[in-house]
Amino acid sequence: MAESVRETTVQYPSGKVVTMRAFVAAPQAKEKCPAIIIVQEWFGLTDHIKDIARRYAREGYVAIAPDLYSRLGHPLTTDAGEAGKLMNTLKQEDGLHDLNETVAYLKSAPEVDVTRIGVTGFCMGGSYALMLPCVNPEIKAAVPFYGQVPNPDTPLQKLACPLLYFYGEDDGWITKADVQRLAAALKKYGKAGEIKTYPGASHAFFRDTDPSVYRPDAAKDAWARAKAFFKQHLG
Repeated sequence: MAESVRETTVQYPSGKVVTMRAFVAAPQAKEKCPAIIIVQEWFGLTDHIKDIARRYAREGYVAIAPDLYSRLGHPLTTDAGEAGKLMNTLKQEDGLHDLNETVAYLKSAPEVDVTRIGVTGFCMGGSYALMLPCVNPEIKAAVPFYGQVPNPDTPLQKLACPLLYFYGEDDGWITKADVQRLAAALKKYGKAGEIKTYPGASHAFFRDTDPSVYRPDAAKDAWARAKAFFKQHLG
């Protein structure tokens, strides 16, 4: 565990017209550290997502949470209807481009071991955490929480790293059929992946700021598994 964590807000370009903004939490360390990208839910770059970054920083990672709504003017909302509109306004190819530029930023950061970069994400961010290692081979481990599974599954042919996917059985957004499709695709394409399902857990069970969806037992177990997975694959 890192004794102290440094927090900063950074900016970096994504193409010629977009300036990305990101929250970074990093351990006070003399040696280079592995890095984890934390991809937001559809509400924007919330305090909850920043807190997850801090948690990973205390575990010894440079944790970066990019504002994926940077190209939309950095909106933040608590309204699900507005969040849905924001998510649908962001084209997936633009989101992936911005995440690739986040990887490029990490590679320029002197405190980052560029051979050890992972990604995790939640809800909308889980979808991106599943897709990013399919388009960027520099991602070495991916931990999506209840993200959409691509249909058709062809992007998964290029999955470049081991995958740990979390799912709540009572999820109202991601279906059991989606998760079965993911399992079948991993097998079909010979990819290293594990799916962990939690009975009685709903969508967003990890969001500890919302008592209506938070499931403490599932969240605690998923956190322990995610830490162990990243430690195994990022060192």
